[in-house]
Amino acid sequence: MRYETVQKLNAEEFKRCTGVQRSTFEQMLAVMETGLRSFGRPTTLSRADQLLMTLMYWREYRTEFHIGLTYGVSESTVCRTIQKVENVLIQSKQFHLPGKKALRPSDTIFEIVLVDATEQPIERPHLPWRAVPGKKDKNGITAAKRSSTPKKRS
Repeated sequence: MRYETVQKLNAEEFKRCTGVQRSTFEQMLAVMETGLRSFGRPTTLSRADQLLMTLMYWREYRTEFHIGLTYGVSESTVCRTIQKVENVLIQSKQFHLPGKKALRPSDTIFEIVLVDATEQPIERPHLPWRAVPGKKDKNGITAAKRSSTPKKRS
């Protein structure tokens, strides 16, 4: 699905499709335009399509192979594009999430539950009428005295 297709959707459908609101998408696109430099061979995908591809990867958990088939590019191109878009958005302070310490207030009380899940041996009852497969039973083996076995004569 290309950006031209998604651009025609109304606000609610756009949010359902991409996972972000149209204004957030436009802000991300502006950051990408300034953050990604063009050098070398021109890309086959526009910046909007690159951003849409990354959002599709994040939202739908599709494999890079399937996204590559959708956009007509190789799997490695999808991987490189997603990494570039992620790096540009992380480096911009607009879309950088605060660390764990900033998200967790200091007055939080933690309750810890410890579960002991160690293995314990189980005593099984002896069932003489049914032999357990793969287990040797002392009643199933007949022992003979050494003196009763005939000796081999040479």
